[in-house]
Amino acid sequence: MLAIAFALIGPAVDPATASAAEIIGVHQMTPNRTAITVTSPAMGRNIDLQVLHPAGGGSRGTYYLLDGLDPGIGQSTWTNATDAEAFFRDKNVNVVLPMGGQASYYTDWVSDDPRFGRYKWETFLTRELPGLIDGHFNGNGVNAIGGLSMGGNGAFIIAARNPGLYRAVAGYSACPDIAMAAGAMMFSIANRGGNPGNMWGAPGSPQWAEHDPALMIENLRGKALYMSTGTGIPGPHETKIKPTLAENIFLGGPIELGVNTCMVAFDQRLRAAGIGAKIDYHPVGTHSWSYWQDALHHSWPTIGPALGA
Repeated sequence: MLAIAFALIGPAVDPATASAAEIIGVHQMTPNRTAITVTSPAMGRNIDLQVLHPAGGGSRGTYYLLDGLDPGIGQSTWTNATDAEAFFRDKNVNVVLPMGGQASYYTDWVSDDPRFGRYKWETFLTRELPGLIDGHFNGNGVNAIGGLSMGGNGAFIIAARNPGLYRAVAGYSACPDIAMAAGAMMFSIANRGGNPGNMWGAPGSPQWAEHDPALMIENLRGKALYMSTGTGIPGPHETKIKPTLAENIFLGGPIELGVNTCMVAFDQRLRAAGIGAKIDYHPVGTHSWSYWQDALHHSWPTIGPALGA
C-alpha cells in the first residue's frame, strides 16, 4: 500500500508558473551543440544548459543526462571528461546537459539554503524545461533520464515520482535505494557547505520516503532500466581523467564499493517485483569518469531503443 500511495505523489506545480519559463539565450557552439539559458520561475533564476543534437532536422527523443555532485563549470562534466559529444554526434537524439545544482540531488528542497539558495530542480526538469526543449530542438515528447552518482540518484528519484514522463532511466554508479544512501547524501551536502535538513527535512521524515525509488518500485515497471557499478578494486582506468592515482584508489574505491552494495540491494528489489533491468556488474573499477564513459556507451543499447534513436 505504501508504494501505491507514493505512486501518486509528485511536485505540486502551478501550470501558469511552469509555462512562464522561457529560453532567453541561445548560442550555437557547433552544428551539434547549443548552449541555452532558461528562466526558471520555480528557482527564481536563470539556468544554463547545453544540448547535444543532430545537425539536421526531423523529430527525435530527448535524453536528460545529469551531472555528479560537483557539476562542471561552463559545461557539463559529461562533455568535459568523456567523449559524450562525439558519441552522440551520429545519433538521432537530443541530449540535455544541465549546469549547476551542486549537491542538489536534482530535487525540490523543502527550504531555501543559505549556501545553495532555492533548489527546485525536479520542478525545473519535469515541468518547466521539457516543453521548451521539444519546441526548440524538435523533440517528440519521448524522454529518458540518466546520470552518474548524485545525478543517477536524481534520475531514478525523478523518474519514480514522474513515471509518465520517461520511457528509460539510467544510473551510472548510483544508489537508488535512498534509505541506504541517506548517510552519504547528508554528508555530501554538508561537505559542500549546505544544510542537509533543507533538502527533505530529517531522515525518517515523510519527504525522504516520498523520494525513495525503492519504495516506488512499481513506478519503474515497463521502463527500460540500466545501471552499472564497479567494485572499488582498481582497474584499467585509474590513471585517467582524475588528477591523481591516489584519489581514484583511496577515495573512489570505497565510494564505488558502497555503490555496489546498494545496487545489489536495489537489484534484488527489482527482481522480487518482477521488473527487468540491464545491470552491468564489473569486477573492478572505481568511482571515476573513465568508467562512466564506458558505462554511457554500454547503456545505449538499452536507452537508445526506448527513445527510438
